[in-house]
Amino acid sequence: MKKRALITGITGQDGSYLAEFLLKKNYIVHGIKRKSSSFNTNRIDHIFENPKYKSKFYLHYGDLTDSDSIFKIINKVRPNEIYNLGAQSHVGVSFETPLYTAEVSGLGSLRILEIIRFLKLKTKFYQATTSELFGEKGKKVRFNEKSELNPKSPYGVSKLFAHHITKVYRESYGIYAASGILFNHESPRRGETFVTRKITMFLAKYILTGKGILKLGNIYAKRDWGHAKDYVEMQWRILQQKKPDDYVISTDNTYSVKEFINLACKILKIRLLWTGKGLNEKAYDITINNKKKLFIKIDKKYFRPLDINYLRGDYSKAKKILKYRPKYDFKSLVYDMLTSDINSQKKQIYK
Repeated sequence: MKKRALITGITGQDGSYLAEFLLKKNYIVHGIKRKSSSFNTNRIDHIFENPKYKSKFYLHYGDLTDSDSIFKIINKVRPNEIYNLGAQSHVGVSFETPLYTAEVSGLGSLRILEIIRFLKLKTKFYQATTSELFGEKGKKVRFNEKSELNPKSPYGVSKLFAHHITKVYRESYGIYAASGILFNHESPRRGETFVTRKITMFLAKYILTGKGILKLGNIYAKRDWGHAKDYVEMQWRILQQKKPDDYVISTDNTYSVKEFINLACKILKIRLLWTGKGLNEKAYDITINNKKKLFIKIDKKYFRPLDINYLRGDYSKAKKILKYRPKYDFKSLVYDMLTSDINSQKKQIYK
């Protein structure tokens, strides 16, 4: 029989890529989406509307804050594997909605695990955790599965609970429960409020219209950025091991937001001039005759109350056990995002 997978957060970046990946592996894929007054399925419409997946792809209304809805779906589907990707995953927003973030990103995982235990299912459970579990220790530190966990945001704390409760249910009840500690992973499907996508969307509009000023917060924050396509494959591989365990998935490299901008502009042949420091730092476009045109400015409203300035992963364990090798490097990731957003903007502008 074909394996059945259930994905929470299927309408998100990772959920959509994972659904595609599992369908290619001949899974029957079930996804949970929240009831909304607006359409929020654009990332998976190409799957849902494809006739060849009519008997392989199903969507269910549910919410990680509602145990009853989750129980009914799991009891009906009886999946071989559950991928818990659903979350309020924006770090900045978690400071504004800490209780909701905790309910979804933290307690949501417990609700699923308790249902698996109650129904005595043999289901394998994957919990998506995050590099936000770690607090910076120094610019040369690389974080792995044994590093100290010291989150700096309500989102990070919520994911820390999910990470630990997954381990508790694994050790206490013998449930196949594993966590993927995924460092930042981006793609053309990244949410529009995340800084990388905010940058590539702005640049796509700018090169087509020549208008706009990009406002950003901490451009010196450094992150270990990979491609979501690489990371969802590792989510699957984590559940294919004989024994459940936790794995760091990263690229072992780190770049600042400013370096992301510089690379993106270099790809687009935009010449930048940076001036000033702190909140007064600005970037000018000097592409045409060295004439200065304000391009980027710093806005204090985009700074977080508490932030991690440096995150870099160590994926040695995943490399050894999961045979993990990133297919995308930093430049190819930025290029992929830019190309997609430029093509999207062209369709909107010239339609």
